Amino acid sequence: MQEQEPYGEVFLIDKPLEWTSFDVVKKVRNALKIKKVGHAGTLDPLATGLLIVCAGKKTKSIDTYMGQEKEYTGTFVLGKTTESFDREKEIIEVADPSHLTLKDLKSAVAELTGDILQIPPMHSAIKVDGKRVYESARKGIEVKMEPRPVTVSEFEITRFELPEIDFRIVCSKGTYIRSLARDLGEKLEVGAYMSALTRTRIGEFRLEDAEDLTTLVDKIKARVHEDI
Repeated sequence: MQEQEPYGEVFLIDKPLEWTSFDVVKKVRNALKIKKVGHAGTLDPLATGLLIVCAGKKTKSIDTYMGQEKEYTGTFVLGKTTESFDREKEIIEVADPSHLTLKDLKSAVAELTGDILQIPPMHSAIKVDGKRVYESARKGIEVKMEPRPVTVSEFEITRFELPEIDFRIVCSKGTYIRSLARDLGEKLEVGAYMSALTRTRIGEFRLEDAEDLTTLVDKIKARVHEDI
């Protein structure tokens, strides 16, 4: 009797707004009825877009996918900021951005393009001394975050309608778009936060090839039921 090939599969999912990446993994895991399921790169709950979920033997490829170049689109709001640099925390007024020109913006963007050092946000899943920094942040404990080298290979402004700007960013693993919002706001001296974010690409995998989560889960459940 021929030995059965170990199961392995990669799913491209369009992560719904307000879902955590782990919520998506849990949903797929329950549908597949196997424990070995994981994602290749966290998306914050307030972000949408491409999430790669690996199951079975394909979980061995997670690090490979995580290391690939990412592309994002979204919106920054100038003149205001938040503690988390996105919509999760209360909005704080900083300064009127109405005097800024597109030339001012492009000049600041140029300084944040290429090989840069970036300080990750306190509200992130990075571990310092074995603890997730967002856990410390929620308790009001300040953690010293060291700058990390990242590469922003493309930073394009696609809409300029103050106080909002839309962007397209291509970057390396470990780049925080929320931190780019913070740094852009600081360079322009008006503050900024990220109001929307969508991951459109990971390496050669594109959002247009991803499936709606509910549709995918229904397909998986139907297939699993057939195999029983």
